[in-house]
Amino acid sequence: MQKWKLTTEFTFDSAHYIKDYDGPCGRLHGHTYKVRVEATSNQLHTSEYCPHPVMVADFRSLRWAKRDMEKGGLDHGVLNDILPPKYETTAEMIAQFIYDETKKRVPEGVRLKVMVSETPNSWVEYEDEP
Repeated sequence: MQKWKLTTEFTFDSAHYIKDYDGPCGRLHGHTYKVRVEATSNQLHTSEYCPHPVMVADFRSLRWAKRDMEKGGLDHGVLNDILPPKYETTAEMIAQFIYDETKKRVPEGVRLKVMVSETPNSWVEYEDEP
């Protein structure tokens, strides 16, 4: 069976604190978050910007989080104020939030994996179950 996989990376800068954390991460601080999104599909799709079925998912749909927070993204905002209450601002929950929001923007049947790093040597992954 045919399968396409695309990967895109982007960064955004935001501040956060981890609620009730006993240590420095409990205080407001910032990161340059690095995000990698992988999308796989057994078929190609159209997009909001292209009427032809020629892509797994539109890169614009996958990179929504890099937009300024005033334009619906996460850049240059305080994540504690942006993320809905069910998401804490740990890297794990940020990855899940980006996954959940990205899933709404891609065609049905596209599988996603979202990786988030808030420091150069630490990553978290969140993905679909097979």
